[in-house]
Amino acid sequence: MKEWVGLVLRVVVGGVWIFAAALKLPDPAQSVAAVRAYQLLPASLVTPVGQLLPVIEIVVGVMLVIGLLTRGAAVISSILFVAFIIGIASVWARGINIDCGCFGGGGADPDAASQYPWEIARDVALLGASLFLVWLPSTRLSLDSALFRRTPVSEGS
Repeated sequence: MKEWVGLVLRVVVGGVWIFAAALKLPDPAQSVAAVRAYQLLPASLVTPVGQLLPVIEIVVGVMLVIGLLTRGAAVISSILFVAFIIGIASVWARGINIDCGCFGGGGADPDAASQYPWEIARDVALLGASLFLVWLPSTRLSLDSALFRRTPVSEGS
């Protein structure tokens, strides 16, 4: 049963990453502006992070959906969700009202503070799903299962 739960979690978390990246990839400048709005990184890192983040998201998403190197993809997914939770909590604590930029967009948003609890809750749930996949990377209908299937060692061989 847990392998089926893992399949569902793989597809959901991977789908979220792919969807988020697909909305950001067409407009790298907007992704950079969203990263800048958090006011957390040195200026020299804002552009590379803003441009690389959607690429990392798409790669992690595809890896999870197809179930290839699932544990590694789930570890990266977990790290990203922790970073996003910290980022959102940070702007909330500092009274900065910005769109999280999670699914494109970003920048000033006077109504953003009301969304922060939902965004943090969503990311905590997705972090939990990612951690489950770190714990149980072998799931149904995955390339990992097909490529890295363990075969029993026969005695006397």
